Amino acid sequence: MKSNLNYIDLFAGAGGLSEGFIRAGFNPIAHVEMDSAACFTLKTRIAYHHLSENGKEDIYNSYLLGEISREDLYSKIPEQLMKSVINAEIGIENRETFKVIDSALDGRSVDLIIGGPPCQAYSVVGRAPLKHKSDDERTMLYVHYGRFLKKYQPKVFVFENVPGILSAANGKYFKNLQKYYRRLGYVVEQKLLNALDFGVVQSRERVIVIGWKKEIDFSYPEFCLEELRGYRDDIFSDLPKIFPGEVSRTQQYSSAINTYLKQTEIRNGVNYVTQHITRPHNDKDLAIYRLAIERMNAGERLKNNLIPEEMRTQKNTKDFLDRFKVVDKTPHTMIAHIAKDGHHFIHPDVNQLRSISVREAARIQSFPDSYYFEGIKEKSPRSAAFRQIGNAVPPLMAEKIAEQIKNLLDNA
Repeated sequence: MKSNLNYIDLFAGAGGLSEGFIRAGFNPIAHVEMDSAACFTLKTRIAYHHLSENGKEDIYNSYLLGEISREDLYSKIPEQLMKSVINAEIGIENRETFKVIDSALDGRSVDLIIGGPPCQAYSVVGRAPLKHKSDDERTMLYVHYGRFLKKYQPKVFVFENVPGILSAANGKYFKNLQKYYRRLGYVVEQKLLNALDFGVVQSRERVIVIGWKKEIDFSYPEFCLEELRGYRDDIFSDLPKIFPGEVSRTQQYSSAINTYLKQTEIRNGVNYVTQHITRPHNDKDLAIYRLAIERMNAGERLKNNLIPEEMRTQKNTKDFLDRFKVVDKTPHTMIAHIAKDGHHFIHPDVNQLRSISVREAARIQSFPDSYYFEGIKEKSPRSAAFRQIGNAVPPLMAEKIAEQIKNLLDNA
């Protein structure tokens, strides 16, 4: 059930964090995101929630099946809801964004602000190409986030980022973040949390910073470890076998729903699979994929320096040795680089011999099968979907965090 707790989602991406808060009963006022494809994804998800709440799921299903266009779908949704997705960059000047949010609020207060600024500048992997940029503007996005805190004065905020934010520039950025938010009137605490402990089938560590107004009765939530533990085969086993370059819009499930998919609501009522699509591969990559799967079945990872020289596609045998990586029983961290190639996410079935599909990536991130990732027609929709999924907060993790925050706010 929806509550009267309103929130704004900044750097919203595909809406993984927001999805968790919606499930927990929070009311979204606005989503702010600069990527156009992700904004369409957010609008489509808003359409899903609106139609589901009003018993009109058949309209949404018609869209998934390709029977109506995206424009037709959006025309069925109140204009104010569509306008709540703001395609804009968050920066020093947010005047127009503030105007849209103020109009949507219509005199109501903001209880919560959530968001995860782009993390490449803080990630250990992402820092390498930025060594020459000591003043990379992305390291200052926490300041832009703070401008929304200053204007809307929410009771609580949630700020998500990679573990590297704690150590980047010897911890300078994170210390400055803490000082700035405390100066704005918030108690600020953080913990390093793993999505695995929230029931997500993925080892994914993230820093979750939670701040709250000094005058309210609040504390950093205590999270119980999730008893339900799933594995790769739990989220892959009912998906039909496909091959490189598969582009079918919908397919039938290959087996009945299992306990994990049912309890997490990943398989959530849609009786067909969408976006179970894959990228094509060349013969050289497929030969390495086969070798990687064989090595994994023998109990070891394939390192780049162990690939026979005549097969090797990357000369560098010192850096990124695990460039070719098969998805293990507990999948490793999903990353946005999957939009560029699938070498880090090879499907474990040698008979399919490919990298994972968009839907498999979405399931690793705990997105429900009804979630549709949009693209822009003139660009690759598959790459846009992979990028959005790789950057997302797992909805299942977000939901557990949201539930505890709601409990604390209800008793504050």
